[in-house]
Amino acid sequence: MKKIENLIIELSKCYDGEKGSLDFTTPFELLVAVMLSAQCTDARVNIVTKDLFKVANTPEAFAKIDTKKLEKLVSSISFYKNKSKHIKECAQQIIEKYNGEVPNSMEELITLSGVGRKTANVVLLEAFDNCQGIAVDTHALRLSHRFGLSKEEDPSKVEQDLLKKIPKKYWRLMNHLLVYHGRAICTAKNPKCDECTVRKYCKEKETGQ
Repeated sequence: MKKIENLIIELSKCYDGEKGSLDFTTPFELLVAVMLSAQCTDARVNIVTKDLFKVANTPEAFAKIDTKKLEKLVSSISFYKNKSKHIKECAQQIIEKYNGEVPNSMEELITLSGVGRKTANVVLLEAFDNCQGIAVDTHALRLSHRFGLSKEEDPSKVEQDLLKKIPKKYWRLMNHLLVYHGRAICTAKNPKCDECTVRKYCKEKETGQ
């Protein structure tokens, strides 16, 4: 446990672990942004949503917007057609089931179209200041393996390993630190190991990979 705490403390010296990198002004805007961010950079999502939210930024507006128009607005995002479909369905569900308000519980959020635990974790943390877990995206998954925090491949199982090993007081930080370090240093290809301040915790270093 002490080793994990030291890892977190050292990572927190390098990044602001209190803030995410998606731009939003309402819980619904954040929900849309997180849905768009799957297998896409937050920087790209922020560029797209800057214009998108001028056209539509409420469940009612997204439920009404023409599908082709929405697809065109987000066409530079990966899997934009599928994401557009889920966002429109999600908006309609929020209107019908939750009176147009984004629900603020894990149980309710994951009933929405296109919303899994990762998306729900981010929305709860960033929009409602309610940290229920650790969102496991591709960065968190990769770093969990490299730091020896989990051997699982399924994100939900990786999250459960993280929640067991990481003290709850650090969950908020780790939601951001794993992502930031994964983007900046511990990349999937050609990681910058020589620049890594926490390399001593890396299991791949120990095996010579």
